[in-house]
Amino acid sequence: MEETATQPTRAIIETGGKQFNVAVGDMVVVEKLGCEDGKPFTFDKVMAIVGGDNSIFGKPYVEGARVVAQSLGGVKGKKLVVYKYKSKKGFHKKKGHRQPYTKLKITEISA
Repeated sequence: MEETATQPTRAIIETGGKQFNVAVGDMVVVEKLGCEDGKPFTFDKVMAIVGGDNSIFGKPYVEGARVVAQSLGGVKGKKLVVYKYKSKKGFHKKKGHRQPYTKLKITEISA
């Protein structure tokens, strides 16, 4: 498949305080978003679009650029165990936590 100058190949987006380098067809797991399963979600915070010779870098974001992704549902991360104790006092406290994430498939990148 040939790359064309009009079709951007990669983009750097910001969501959840993190940056992701994505391309069309990529599956990414990001911090939980308030979107329904199977519905499209648009990212407006696009930091850069790189497509062959045509590269656009924002200061800090590229104006008018957007990345559209389809939500594939919510997933949970690995379980984290928080264990506290105080020596010689008999104090023990155990707590678990699983961070919620949203799984996305990138469908479109436009400048």
